[in-house]
Amino acid sequence: MSTVTITAADINKLRQATGAGMMDCRKALTETNGDFEAAIDWLRKKGAKVAALRSDREAKEGVVLAKTTADNKTGIAICVSCETDFVSKNADFVAFAQSIMDAAIANNVTSVEELNNVAINGAKIADLVNDKLASIGEKIGISKFERIDADYVASYIHGANRMGVLVGLNKEAAEAGKDVAMQIAAMNPVAVDADNVPAEIVAREKAIITETVAADPKMAGKPAEMIEKIAAGKLNAFFKEQTLLAQAFVKDGGLSVADYLKSVSADLKVTGFKRVALG
Repeated sequence: MSTVTITAADINKLRQATGAGMMDCRKALTETNGDFEAAIDWLRKKGAKVAALRSDREAKEGVVLAKTTADNKTGIAICVSCETDFVSKNADFVAFAQSIMDAAIANNVTSVEELNNVAINGAKIADLVNDKLASIGEKIGISKFERIDADYVASYIHGANRMGVLVGLNKEAAEAGKDVAMQIAAMNPVAVDADNVPAEIVAREKAIITETVAADPKMAGKPAEMIEKIAAGKLNAFFKEQTLLAQAFVKDGGLSVADYLKSVSADLKVTGFKRVALG
């Protein structure tokens, strides 16, 4: 039994993140003592529909930008967040975010902390952010920062600065880079391929799949080896759906992304990617 108070706001947050029903969300939070991520796993194990397994919830509103250096060897993506849609669409705020993006590229920064200490016209970005906060009356800040270094980096901004993608390639391929970036924007893969999926994600998926298979009435009395084999098949399906190279290419469903890259150049490879999105 839960020892914490589950509020309507908690339930609504889980509903927004998963698409599950109100009563299911209440039950999930109660069973997991209010632990949000554990509640998502509980819903999945019970077979409830979960619409957003990896939603980007940190920034409610803001401007996302992605840009590369002139030689396309480095790409940086940032989110300058704010509280309201009204501010995020304001031309002055967009220009302010762009000035921060330009400073990030010009100064070859590697972190938010470093970026906040960069000066624009003699003033540190951290101080400019505080000045902007005071002038517009909303909490703002550089809420996300990602960087990629590669032989060639492509950048892509989607949906009126709602999302930015960086793709690292092993050689120059501008059109392919944009196509792959659009794929990442649309399909939100967890990694380039199965070998690069973080161990904690693999463990989490395997635990959920195994428990779900074992709980299926059709599996009653089946040997553990059979359950494990079925679970392994479902895990492979997860890799096919959630890793970039194995996904169906959005511009030609008859090809995987790996197939598409080979059609461009036999040795063209994705070395990494970053996806920054508003929540």
